[in-house]
Amino acid sequence: MRRRLAALFQDHEIFVRTHGHVRFLRVSALWQKRVALITGLVLLAWAGATIAVLVSQLLNSGERAAVAKQQAAAAASEARIAKYRDNVAETAADLEDRQEQLEEWSKAHFGVAPAVMTPQAGAPAPVAEKAPLKTSARNSGAAINPNLPPEAQVLARLEARQEDFATRLLAAVNDRATKAEGAVAKLGMNPAALVRNAAAGRGGPFIPYRSRNGRASSLGESFAALESALFRMEVLERTLVAIPSGKPANVLMLSSSYGYRSDPFTGAGAMHSGLDYPGPMGSPILAAAPGRVVFVGQKSGYGNVVEVDHGQGILTRYAHLSGFASTVGAQVAAGEQIAKMGSTGRSTGSHLHFEVRLNGVAVNPRRFLEAKADVLEVKDDARQRVGSVAAVRGAR
Repeated sequence: MRRRLAALFQDHEIFVRTHGHVRFLRVSALWQKRVALITGLVLLAWAGATIAVLVSQLLNSGERAAVAKQQAAAAASEARIAKYRDNVAETAADLEDRQEQLEEWSKAHFGVAPAVMTPQAGAPAPVAEKAPLKTSARNSGAAINPNLPPEAQVLARLEARQEDFATRLLAAVNDRATKAEGAVAKLGMNPAALVRNAAAGRGGPFIPYRSRNGRASSLGESFAALESALFRMEVLERTLVAIPSGKPANVLMLSSSYGYRSDPFTGAGAMHSGLDYPGPMGSPILAAAPGRVVFVGQKSGYGNVVEVDHGQGILTRYAHLSGFASTVGAQVAAGEQIAKMGSTGRSTGSHLHFEVRLNGVAVNPRRFLEAKADVLEVKDDARQRVGSVAAVRGAR
């Protein structure tokens, strides 16, 4: 190696001739070695610097990638937090909408808010207590994820309580509607037809329901079922309340029943569309059920007539009167005097001709006047609920 190195670096003599002058330059081996060493050191330093720069760039690129990754993770976290906040706000708005709907239904159908419902006001709680309801896992406390943030757990508990209340209210409403349905059927009426006819009178433009945050939403299946059950209960119980079960006159006997009879003037077979109650001239004629007076005047064959509309397609007609004690548009209560007994029109003597008309068709009043105790009990319960609702509306 030394020999090879010595061969590379040998003494050199250089002759330079310029304008006839000759100069002698000597390059020693030692000087060549020093220059090579310096050059090598410079190259080595440059290489080291270059490598250092490359390493620094590599390290910096890793750091920049880590920083970029952290920034991306932070942005994703912020997006998740924003989405979570939006979901919490949306859930809170939906819960508030559901609560307002529950309160509106409770006031509209029971006359009170959910928090203060009592048995006297027709509250569903006692019914639910008598017939315990099965609640889903969603409504139980165990279904609430303990890993949820505190505010989300609060909302989850509120939702569970609302669902539980809606479930119990639905059970209570269905119980009332079923009792009313049975009572209406015993009176010879078709409950399904009554609900169907009442539902036929609905309409309006379709406007999708949107929550407070403007998003299309829905109150859920339980609320849809509750709405349907409340409508059914309302129709059937108001039909019961409208049924004329009170006697229209304080008399003990009938002189003519509903159906086929011999005409009192000609003796020919005829259809009698009501009941005849004989009594002294001027005897009080009483409203058989609460309602609104829609006619006061004369009708051919009936003489002086008063008609009272009780709602749900039920109307009562009081004929052959000697005088009136009410006017058109007046709201009358069951048992309130509306006229006086007489013998006007096609009549052979002082009596009351009493008719009950269902959707314009005369039906036998006996099935209403002679309703059994169980039917009257259901009717009385329905009257208390409807009366409490009317009282609350009147106080507003």
